[in-house]
Amino acid sequence: MQGVQSEYSVVLVTCPDKDVARVLVRLLIERKLVACGQMLDIESVYTWEGKICEEAEVLLILKSKTELFVQLQAAIVENHPYEVPQIVQLSITDGLPAYLGWIDEMCS
Repeated sequence: MQGVQSEYSVVLVTCPDKDVARVLVRLLIERKLVACGQMLDIESVYTWEGKICEEAEVLLILKSKTELFVQLQAAIVENHPYEVPQIVQLSITDGLPAYLGWIDEMCS
């Protein structure tokens, strides 16, 4: 059974530092692919090429329209320094109507 697709989504992307994150989120806003991007300092522990890595990273929390995900993902991949960037889309199942309307306005 296939679920109902939400009209809005949050996309999580990790970046190596705030400079990369800031450039990326500004580009996505300029292209009207996201309404907003928040940057959070995080610590990531993961396995890459057979080694356990611990890195400081910046997590981008991007608010967008679900229908823009393919374009959003392509823009991130094209402009991201990681070989395999984290790009994860999460559906927004509900929200303040005025806020969701603002997302509509910004991602037009």
